[in-house]
Amino acid sequence: MLLGVDTHKHIHAAAVVTTLGAVLDGRSFPATIDGYRQLVAWARSFGSLRRAGVECTGSYGAALTRHLRAEGIEVTEVNQPDKAARRRHGETDAVDAEAAARAVLSGRATATAKTSDDPVEMLRLFKLAKGSAIESRTQAINQLKSVLVCADAELRESLAGLRSPKLFQQCAALTEPEISGPAEAARHTLRLLARRIQRLTEEINDLTKRITETIKATTPDLLDVHGVGPDSAAVLLISAGDNPGRLGNEVSFAALCGASPVEASSGKTQRRRLNRGGDRQANAALYRIVLSRLRWKGRSQDYLRRRLAEGKTKREIIRCLKRYVAREIYRLIVPTNTAANDTGPARDAA
Repeated sequence: MLLGVDTHKHIHAAAVVTTLGAVLDGRSFPATIDGYRQLVAWARSFGSLRRAGVECTGSYGAALTRHLRAEGIEVTEVNQPDKAARRRHGETDAVDAEAAARAVLSGRATATAKTSDDPVEMLRLFKLAKGSAIESRTQAINQLKSVLVCADAELRESLAGLRSPKLFQQCAALTEPEISGPAEAARHTLRLLARRIQRLTEEINDLTKRITETIKATTPDLLDVHGVGPDSAAVLLISAGDNPGRLGNEVSFAALCGASPVEASSGKTQRRRLNRGGDRQANAALYRIVLSRLRWKGRSQDYLRRRLAEGKTKREIIRCLKRYVAREIYRLIVPTNTAANDTGPARDAA
């Protein structure tokens, strides 16, 4: 027996399907702790429940996923229903819940859901807050410099030539004027924006420190890898999740990061191209690591020259290097006993 759940903010639609594909029942439950208990009790009233397919396990279904796992139920992450099937059968919560169960039953959905209950979830929250703080600080900096351009000449000249940290410090120290016109309003605005920038900078520094401490406590060797900083390490750990063993092998991790090669051969042309799927933030992290190595690491520079001589383009070489980095990162973030059983290919991804 399988359980399928279509999750929403306030209501979760559930359906129970037998291993032969027959639908036993469907019902909706509130997205509360009592609703989760009712859902599990209802599903188990039909028999033994070992597996469940849940949509949106990283958002609306995150809390339900944790509850199901605590009940000893294996949760499989289900993407949105097949578009062709949706066109044939229409779209309702009940249909989507049934489709989630059938996706697990047919083997179309095989990815184990992230647990989201350990240090990697802490990293995700810290990165979320840091990203919004950086965005807000950038906006405040642009606004401050825009206001400064239009400020009165005396104030503008007194702040001319200052580097950004000193400029923000000087603007924050401006005395609060008695506002009687645009000149005083500009001074007041510069003072407010500069203080906002300073507060956001302190917030960003604090979050960076917490991210670094969390990474060192969970995967200390990751920050020792050439080109890997706290932000890139956090993105890669978040992509793998709190239970990276769910990936199976380093090939799956490379595919998750969009670093696995995709066949693009035709006729006499035999080649592989970039993978435009996967987690694009994780792919961007691998790209930054590769660029750092190409700039500073002699071994990567030698590899670049050798592959250029073989006729590869720089873009293809960077793709190959991202694949190598993904393999190296995987062996650090996955438990040793899991990595030891990795049967994925270790050959050149080019």
